[in-house]
Amino acid sequence: MTPMSSHADATDLSEQISCRQITCEEVMRAYLDQIARLNPSVNAIVSLQPEDELLAQARNADMALTRGDRRGWMHGLPIAIKDLSATAGIRTTYGSPLQATNLPAEDSLMVKRIREAGAIIIGKTNTPEFGLGSHTYNPIFGVTRNAYDSNLSAGGSSGGAAVALALDMVPIADGSDMMGSLRNPAGWNNVFGFRPSFGRVPSAPSPDVFLHQLSTNGPMAKTARDLARFLDVIAGYAPEAPLSLATEPTSFAEGLDRDVKDLRIGWIGSWGGYYPTEHGVLELTRAGLGALADQGATVEDLTPEFEANRLWDAWLVLRQWAVSQRLQPLLVSDGSIELLKPEARWELEQGLRLTAGDVHWASVTRSDWVRYLQKLFSQFDVLALPTAQIFAFPAELTWPSSINDRPMDTYHRWMEIVVPGSLSGHPVAAVPAGFDGSGRAMGIQLLGRARADRELLQIVSCFERNAPWVRQAPALLAHASL
Repeated sequence: MTPMSSHADATDLSEQISCRQITCEEVMRAYLDQIARLNPSVNAIVSLQPEDELLAQARNADMALTRGDRRGWMHGLPIAIKDLSATAGIRTTYGSPLQATNLPAEDSLMVKRIREAGAIIIGKTNTPEFGLGSHTYNPIFGVTRNAYDSNLSAGGSSGGAAVALALDMVPIADGSDMMGSLRNPAGWNNVFGFRPSFGRVPSAPSPDVFLHQLSTNGPMAKTARDLARFLDVIAGYAPEAPLSLATEPTSFAEGLDRDVKDLRIGWIGSWGGYYPTEHGVLELTRAGLGALADQGATVEDLTPEFEANRLWDAWLVLRQWAVSQRLQPLLVSDGSIELLKPEARWELEQGLRLTAGDVHWASVTRSDWVRYLQKLFSQFDVLALPTAQIFAFPAELTWPSSINDRPMDTYHRWMEIVVPGSLSGHPVAAVPAGFDGSGRAMGIQLLGRARADRELLQIVSCFERNAPWVRQAPALLAHASL
């Protein structure tokens, strides 16, 4: 049998399993051993299922291969699902005391597709309460720590997923993104995240299938081809999600190699100084685009002729509206609201004060932005910004109160830089930008054309092949590798 190598990607592992170079049981044992060694230091994986049950599932997967029954690309691969997606028979807490004992009877649509592709669900990955905030901590499981420095935040809300992936505790990970939740933790943990076009990955079941269009599930991976292969699994039309996009006729992994010599990149950076940024963020991320520029792409500084504060004001309304409608049905007793963290209560209370006119105005602003983006994409092929305005902060901090002496007036204002991508509905990739002098990782957002997920994945693949820092492993792996 061929041993697994540290920091190998899921595609290689899938091929080894398919060719019977390694068994599903050996794979499961290796990842469970890695979790036992490293998870106590970072708290990325929660609700881990019993070892004997997982090994039994792995042996069943091996027997299926013996019968010639390979379920799909993920056959035998262990995966832990972000604790915001329902998993049948596995506790799904949303990081909240309100849902601490929630044991779903059925999988969400995304999880169902992952199981059908042959993956073995080993547990969940940690998330902030209801996914609110870009720092992963909650009263159920505690704080998740950065893969490269356990004193620092992992980011969020897919912080557990990013850390588990970076530390080889899972070969592939799912996440979700409303306000940078696939992008911020990917950047801070030196992995790739991909927020697909709205509708590319349908979300179901959901009480509302039409109004709320800010959040989407998506893949996280260590390579572009893993992003593409995982997107193949979870994407595609579903009748229970009528706004979902048609299933692609060919794999997203086909044709990833492309020429970028004519690629035009618009570097938005800090939007002309509108976004306060920690020293070093802009320099590192702008330099990281050299991975594409060195292959012939052109990078041009760009300050959009659109008022960024309009986007923020509209974002507050649309997010508060969506979050309040999600949380209100959970308040089943007089004391329920006291179980929410202060930031969640604030979102709820603000959202319940909104009028129909407020929501309409915010939607019009969003529409104006999308129309303006079409003009920008007549000049550029992709737009670029940092994945966060600051580097990872101490894990004990709830959220930063200022950036460069500029006060942050809300718990998520320091992540305002992801709002243009979230409001666009376009695909947005997070690619590693490298490390600062203190060893802190940062990422770059690459905002693609409308529904151009395939094109954006090709750009990510080109970036990866000329960015050696993406293979810089965390120090923890030097002492505990697969």
